[in-house]
Amino acid sequence: MKKSYSPLFDPFHFPSANISLKNRIVMSPMTHMSSNADGSISEQEIQYYNRRSHGAAMVITAATYVMQQGGMPGAPGADNDALIPGLRRLASTIQGNGAKAVLQIFHAGRQGSKTGDYVSAGNIPEDREGAPVPRSLTEQEIGGIIHAYAEAARRAVDAGFDGVEIHGGNGNLLHQFLSPMTNRRTDRYGGSFENRMTLALAVIREVLRTVRKESEQPFLVGFRFSPEEAGTPGITMADTLSFVDALSGTGIDYLHVSLTSFRSVPRRGIQDSRSRLAILQERVGSRIPIIGVGSIYTPDDALEALSSGIPLIALGRELIMEPDWVQFVLEGREQQIRTSISPLDLQELSIPEPLWNLMMSIPGWFPLRSDPQVVDAER
Repeated sequence: MKKSYSPLFDPFHFPSANISLKNRIVMSPMTHMSSNADGSISEQEIQYYNRRSHGAAMVITAATYVMQQGGMPGAPGADNDALIPGLRRLASTIQGNGAKAVLQIFHAGRQGSKTGDYVSAGNIPEDREGAPVPRSLTEQEIGGIIHAYAEAARRAVDAGFDGVEIHGGNGNLLHQFLSPMTNRRTDRYGGSFENRMTLALAVIREVLRTVRKESEQPFLVGFRFSPEEAGTPGITMADTLSFVDALSGTGIDYLHVSLTSFRSVPRRGIQDSRSRLAILQERVGSRIPIIGVGSIYTPDDALEALSSGIPLIALGRELIMEPDWVQFVLEGREQQIRTSISPLDLQELSIPEPLWNLMMSIPGWFPLRSDPQVVDAER
């Protein structure tokens, strides 16, 4: 291994949870749409994670729904005890390869529902053709959703996971309550930014209470968030700094920033030309560890992201294209790291067909390689 890459392989310790990681590389949670119809863990899911958990220190699973109402087709579920055996197999597969296993839990809100009951902070649909109009949740229903998060966390403990990550970004329900674009409520869950944080903070409190009661082993609780929104009105960087101040005082073990690029800078709310990661690290990094993600493909990218001061780097799309990323860097073979993909790679990379279809449905999301065999087959 090149000496310059050694910081990527320094161990890391979460003091609040007393859990240590073997290096600074995390597998980012990514939608794969490959679970069974009932939300149970499929064989292709097991193969997918088995292929990618040999090098990273921690693997965060795809968003796993806490109740059918907020579930999405092809997503894994943690909404009933019958799903625990499959979740246990997933956790043990990841851990058997030397990585910590973290279950990401979420409610899709207006983004999806397996029952056809689309809900949100209010009745504002997504900005896309044919989007269903959600109904506004009652306070009583919100209490049930908070309980569902806690029950999903309990199942993660029972299944042997090392932690859970509460997903509060990328437009899901917790994000919908935080955003002034989707939350126009006038009760205690809406209005001021402090009120719009209420649901996320309540979910965190209940999840922490549950895992502290149920887990006999060290157990991580993290929170993932999106730092800004493009539209107006929307979450600004100033809002985000207030939010992370609140999050850092809850007792959770880490924050995970959801970004398309780790180099991205604030849109509005503050005047600062530094990257969002550097700003967030300065704001709360001394109080809580931050995981950064976004367009990290090469070890040099990873080092650049670490230079912002954050302690942990998450790889997403790159670990789909190159599951052996960590091993190649350790062995000084970083030139062999795959940074584009071809249909010929699917079997060797254990990419489920639904995930491949999703990858191909978003133009430019993955760099495609033109293999001669593929070109000949298409003629």
